[in-house]
Amino acid sequence: MKCTSKLLSVFFAVSLLTISITGCSGISYSSKYQVSSSSSGNREDQIYPTFASDLCVVDTDITSSDVSLSEQASAGLFDLNRKETLYAKNVNLQVQPASLTKIMTAYVALKYGTLDQVLVAGSDVYVDESGAQKIGLKEGDRMTLDQALRLLLIYSANDVANLIASNVSDSIEGFVNLMNTEAKRIGATNSHFVNPHGLTADEHYVTAYDMYLIFNAAMEYDTFSEIINMTEYNTTYLDAKGTSKEVSVANTNAYLRGDQSMPQGVTVIGGKTGTTTAAGHCLILLARDVSGNPYISVIMRDTDSGSLYNDMTSLLNEIAG
Repeated sequence: MKCTSKLLSVFFAVSLLTISITGCSGISYSSKYQVSSSSSGNREDQIYPTFASDLCVVDTDITSSDVSLSEQASAGLFDLNRKETLYAKNVNLQVQPASLTKIMTAYVALKYGTLDQVLVAGSDVYVDESGAQKIGLKEGDRMTLDQALRLLLIYSANDVANLIASNVSDSIEGFVNLMNTEAKRIGATNSHFVNPHGLTADEHYVTAYDMYLIFNAAMEYDTFSEIINMTEYNTTYLDAKGTSKEVSVANTNAYLRGDQSMPQGVTVIGGKTGTTTAAGHCLILLARDVSGNPYISVIMRDTDSGSLYNDMTSLLNEIAG
């Protein structure tokens, strides 16, 4: 679906429940994203726009015979330069986002916080859910927002999400209110958040299309674009007594880790993974084709990790050339 030339004015009010239109939303951005790539050992800086001048609104499935996803999956592939939706399946279905939630958390933190802000863990930092990813923060631990964002997006630490939320706002609840306000502001009107980490909760949901909008907005910040391209991160923070604590994490994205091959002619710049029993397996990516044109691809509610990456590779093959 290509954006039409018709001008549409859409006012997103908090009370608005659903929007069903076609065309472009008229949201304008001017940010550019710089990525360092290597070819035959030589590093090259490539700069290209990550935001389309208009954002397409999708209200129907757009499928391809070369992409076959499970019935329950929702997915989308968006060409940012040409303002085209290349693939869409259940993109407006409300689903659990798992750790894709953390993209919204990062966006709000970058907007309302400062990178050198020191975050201090309170009693609300603990995450008790069995199997939840965390670095083991304890009350009194402290680190900067810059450190926390890297642990949040690279390793998907749930306790770090709580740390960010309770320090950037007056409370986790207050931060979540900001998440919902900002989601509406950028047009993600079919989403609702109740926590900053994405662990399963009632009334916590997004759509694949809204995740595209949220990811797109987060790329306005150079720090976000830098972090999602990192493969690992090592840092030191302080505990309540001032003792240094080291932490080393690796990216959960199999394309960046090298566990999953990218389609020929496609470079995965970065993204975010998410998995819970309720949400299934989720992945959103920024990728570019051989000419450097940027795309956002998202798959939610896939059946397992193997299927998720096979399906994402099939989706990315749509831009290979």
